[in-house]
Amino acid sequence: MIVRSAMTSLLGLSLLAAPALAQDKAAFTKGPVFTEYGAVAKVDADLPVGANTHFKVVYNVHEGARPGEVLRAFDTAARFINMNVAAGVPEANIKVALVVHGPAGWDLTSDAAYGAHAKGAANANAKLVRQLLDHGVAIYLCGQSATAMGIHKADLLPGVKMALSAMDAFALLQQQGYVLLP
Repeated sequence: MIVRSAMTSLLGLSLLAAPALAQDKAAFTKGPVFTEYGAVAKVDADLPVGANTHFKVVYNVHEGARPGEVLRAFDTAARFINMNVAAGVPEANIKVALVVHGPAGWDLTSDAAYGAHAKGAANANAKLVRQLLDHGVAIYLCGQSATAMGIHKADLLPGVKMALSAMDAFALLQQQGYVLLP
């Protein structure tokens, strides 16, 4: 009886918490730069950005996506560009770099290399990676991670660059004025 009462209480509490966990996705739209990725919401911000704003940001990407899924960190980079262009920052004023290491390295490989690693699956990230590169996002793969995982430079999607290491890439980008975003 005590176990049943506890289970009923837990169920009731979880039902009360459900609305707090829900997210209002209706307020989010894609674009203006990436029309399939990077959904953003319009915000009445107290810390506005505008046409004179300049960004140089770098993301630390290490967790890989499951086969068939887009890597959240790649979508976040598209979202950063979308939201700031929508807020009035010229796309030319936004410099974004991704430093990729660990399992996320596979998300930068050709379908052939990815499929050999992921039981024949296609790389669901290839289209977004191409679009990010086309919009000036610099994407660097840690050469140390790549070597450890058996990823060769020839396995990379066109435009992805190999760095000596993620550590070097972060240090060099920070010397160029890039700010590391968590």
